[in-house]
Amino acid sequence: MNAPVRWISLAVVVAVLIGGGALWRVVAAPPANQDVKAGRAVYTQYCATCHDDSGRGDGPSGGGLATKPADLTDGRLMNALPDEFLVNVIERGGASEGLAPTMPAFGAYLGAQQVRQLIAYMRTIAQPAFTAGMAAPLVSVPGAPAQPILFSHVVHAGSFQIPCQHCHADARRSEYAGLPSVERCMGCHKIIGAADNPEIRKIHGYYQRGEAIPWVRVFKVPEFTYFPHKAHVRVGVECQACHGPIERMRVVGANTGPDLRKDAISLVGFRTGAPPLTMGWCVDCHRDSNKKKNTKAPLDCVTCHH
Repeated sequence: MNAPVRWISLAVVVAVLIGGGALWRVVAAPPANQDVKAGRAVYTQYCATCHDDSGRGDGPSGGGLATKPADLTDGRLMNALPDEFLVNVIERGGASEGLAPTMPAFGAYLGAQQVRQLIAYMRTIAQPAFTAGMAAPLVSVPGAPAQPILFSHVVHAGSFQIPCQHCHADARRSEYAGLPSVERCMGCHKIIGAADNPEIRKIHGYYQRGEAIPWVRVFKVPEFTYFPHKAHVRVGVECQACHGPIERMRVVGANTGPDLRKDAISLVGFRTGAPPLTMGWCVDCHRDSNKKKNTKAPLDCVTCHH
């Protein structure tokens, strides 16, 4: 018996032994199918009264709610939501993610395994169908500042896929990206969530008082640095290239600026790469773009310092 055949035969014997003498046990239904079945039972008991048996949000108890329960079958909106986001909503309620508080918290009634099984079932009813990799994990940035309103980029930019420049409309035509006016927020939220969402009622309050929302600034280059958004947007630089995967951040934060640890490593001769949004990081990006994309990104000091 040659070596390849010998190894194949040994693998078959091991498979039979692991299966307790019956080869069919090795290819039995995967645990995921069992999770989906168990998740369906959890859904029927706890969720169907509002979301309906179909998952479309037309359950008998959902009709009396100001904000209609989510349509769990709409894969265009559901597929991009990370598991961690769904876990938080199920366990702590909709308000934990800035959604309608009429979605109650089930953490006291469901264990971690049941929540996982429930999500496994929910993934199977979405159309277009959910596939692995569609929902990238959430990103948490240490030190991300609390904002006056729990605005979720995970919902707006991730699930609804609202383009960045719909809200940050100045980016394509000026040095700064800008923030949306209260009027722009109200363009959607005069109706959406206005009746029962405390976070959206805050927007209404600023609008009625004629006040700007006092957002806490996250990204800022030094005052002696000139950085035009418009030049970068027009050449096709993605917002995430500089700001990170904001569509996956529950709270937006920035990990930028000097890093003494990296400075010390560089001092002894090792190249670790410059921290984001530092001068070295920008210069590296310009050089890489010129090399790979044949752009003409400037490298002169006076481009940014003048």
